[in-house]
Amino acid sequence: MTTKADDYLSDLALLRRVRDRMDREYAQPLDVAALGRGVGMSAGHLSRQFKRAYGESPYSYLMTRRIERAKALLRRGDQSVTEVCFAVGCSSLGTFSTRFTELVGVPPSVYRQQALDELAGVPSCVVKQVSRPVRNREATARSGS
Repeated sequence: MTTKADDYLSDLALLRRVRDRMDREYAQPLDVAALGRGVGMSAGHLSRQFKRAYGESPYSYLMTRRIERAKALLRRGDQSVTEVCFAVGCSSLGTFSTRFTELVGVPPSVYRQQALDELAGVPSCVVKQVSRPVRNREATARSGS
């Protein structure tokens, strides 16, 4: 007989697999139903459990991963915003730009120019740390301190 705690621990292992897949395959077309099928969960159960475990929806997590990668590509400066949008797995430039602006605080084109100006000569290991997107709940917590 399994307990609720056993079920939750089992779900956590599956959720880690889903999160790892999103980290690896962020540029692929991923949806909650397909992610759920990959671990034997319904889309609804996956969404609820993912949010319970990680504090955000699978879609929000995936978009954050995509925006992180987009920032790195924009800093390189050798691709247009549209090329970066599609390279990170977004199919809508409008959605990409909106989400990028929400997470980063400026549109992708502005970020690209600012990053090229501000980060010139800074080691890439430092750039990665200081340029990580801030999720909305983190921004709220930081502004309250």
